[in-house]
Amino acid sequence: MPEFKLTALAAAVSVLLAPAAQAQQTDDAPMETIQVSGSWLGSGLQNSVKNFAGARTVVGKEDIAESGAANIGDVLRRIPGVQASDNSGTAGSAISLNIGVRGLTGRYSPRSTVLLDGIPLAVAPYGQPQLSFAPVSLNNIESIDVVRGGGAVRYGPQNVGGIINFRSREIPQGEGLSGDASIRYNDFGQGGSNRQYSAFVGGTAASGLGVALMYSGMEGTEWRAGSDERVNDVAVKLRYPLDSHSEVYGKVSYYDVLSRTPGGLTVAQYRADPFQNTRPTDFWSGDRKGVDVGYLNTISATQEFEVKAYYNESFRQSSLINAARTQLTWQPRNYKVTGIEPRYTQRFNAGGLTHDVTVGYRYLRERGDDNNFIQTVATGVNGATTTFINSTDAHAAYIDDRIALGAWRVTPGVRYEKISSTRDDVGARSSFETDNNKALPSLSVAYLVNRDLTVFANYTTSFGAVQNTQLNSQTPANPLKPELAKTAEVGARWKSASLSAEVTAFKLKFDNQIAQVPGIVPATFQNIGATKHDGIETALDYSFDQASALAGLNVYANYTYTKAIQESGATAGLDVPFYSRNTDTLGARYRVGAWTANLLSTHQTKQYSDTANTVAEAANGGVGLIPGFRVWNAQLSWKPGAYEVAAGVNNLADKRYYTRNVDGNAGRMTGAPRTAYLQLRVTY
Repeated sequence: MPEFKLTALAAAVSVLLAPAAQAQQTDDAPMETIQVSGSWLGSGLQNSVKNFAGARTVVGKEDIAESGAANIGDVLRRIPGVQASDNSGTAGSAISLNIGVRGLTGRYSPRSTVLLDGIPLAVAPYGQPQLSFAPVSLNNIESIDVVRGGGAVRYGPQNVGGIINFRSREIPQGEGLSGDASIRYNDFGQGGSNRQYSAFVGGTAASGLGVALMYSGMEGTEWRAGSDERVNDVAVKLRYPLDSHSEVYGKVSYYDVLSRTPGGLTVAQYRADPFQNTRPTDFWSGDRKGVDVGYLNTISATQEFEVKAYYNESFRQSSLINAARTQLTWQPRNYKVTGIEPRYTQRFNAGGLTHDVTVGYRYLRERGDDNNFIQTVATGVNGATTTFINSTDAHAAYIDDRIALGAWRVTPGVRYEKISSTRDDVGARSSFETDNNKALPSLSVAYLVNRDLTVFANYTTSFGAVQNTQLNSQTPANPLKPELAKTAEVGARWKSASLSAEVTAFKLKFDNQIAQVPGIVPATFQNIGATKHDGIETALDYSFDQASALAGLNVYANYTYTKAIQESGATAGLDVPFYSRNTDTLGARYRVGAWTANLLSTHQTKQYSDTANTVAEAANGGVGLIPGFRVWNAQLSWKPGAYEVAAGVNNLADKRYYTRNVDGNAGRMTGAPRTAYLQLRVTY
């Protein structure tokens, strides 16, 4: 693959343009009207995926259900440019979320802004953006919206790897109650089995008050011996219209999880039994309580105002044994986050142009403590506790102007971040402070060729603040600087009744990355320089006409090429670790009557597990090449009415594949074997 060149994209765009070559742009691209939408992008003006000026993919509940996905990672593997790993760290699969976008590290998703209903999901969005504890479950999700470029102005700070919004299930419209319930049984063939449950009920009263209660749970054992897990995720949503153009809304939520983590295996252990557990005492657990409220007012045909406020508090802890099996390290942590986000949109005409100007502000207050102590296994005696008190106050203000001229949409914008963070070492009576201030401009351009085709280009800047655990590495000789990324995109998107197609080329430069220095205790962080990420993302989805011989058949595919290269130090010119250059998805869905059959394959090429791109594998399995793999999944469902029965097999060929754990419990970690499942869903 040559260096990033726009000529490759131009050829692809010409193919998309061909069906519309003779189309004349008249009134096919009217300005969208302002309407009460609750769009996570901040305005009903930008609620259209079709016309969005950047790479964006939305996966709805129906597609999620028919994919046979058992977790969020399974769904995200279908999205171009996104790689979801089972686990390359100490956290268990039920507690962490590992998403890498465009060559950025996927370990705990630290480079993406991950939201739930537009609210940051991380326990500390600035101080600890890593999702080693991710309080979200698949069955309570209505849709997953992934913006890989073009949305950086409104959300941050860690948005170099895109913006991912999980939207919880919607409150049903119309009077009376409606809902559904489901149970799914997964048999992993190795290790054990688990059960997944969900229940949903809601409705809207004559007064307009809407209420929904949702629950999602899981219990059982996954494919590794002793990998017991338990999840409870419950939320109540409310919505009440104050008048014909305004409403209040809110949500109260609770989440808890316990996940036992078998850890990595040496090469010899893996060959003897890849599903064994050599660390039966290790586990992670946590809980989160949250509440959010909002007010949305479409004041007029040219004005919209929204304000939301939220508060959540989280607890998470881990217990991990050392290699000699003599000590357990406990790490209990507590977090409290308060946020408020008002925004206002005004439309006006000037100079023959239509402007949609949006101004917004976000204040985020984080407070928390990190604790660490060692327990001697033989005696059960706990050592002294090390405690750090963390606090962050962050202000972000933004303004953007979506300018319309005929079929053109041009949106310049800028966000300004002002962040103050403090980390106090209670035992040493020392304090570490930092102030990060940054202006982040962006520009996106879209041309609406016709009702089906949009071409776009954008340039965005993204920002990552110095995090809590990195603060005490700062010295006069090691002054940590915020991370900064610059991303450029150009692409095209076709969306019609039967065909969806997209192609995007991107170029990303990531400077001043902060990384842990290997082999130094206590953990020390430094700015290690830059990485460069170039690539192309493609996707195609086609449904055959109902009048054709192949009526009911839908086929889809995507392919992504990513060249992510280190640019600094002794490893300059080598690939970034834990990322595949080539990934693809192939699938087909066929419906006839009440029956639906699905066949899906995902593939990724080799990865390296360290910055040196070491190929030869160490005996402990902690370093070495990670081979690529392809897996096939199949599902058959029957839905004659109010109930649905689905059965399927994931990893049909029982392909054996693995990733590596790079923490203290380093080694190979096997992926899911052939897994059979049966699901029953009832709608009422």
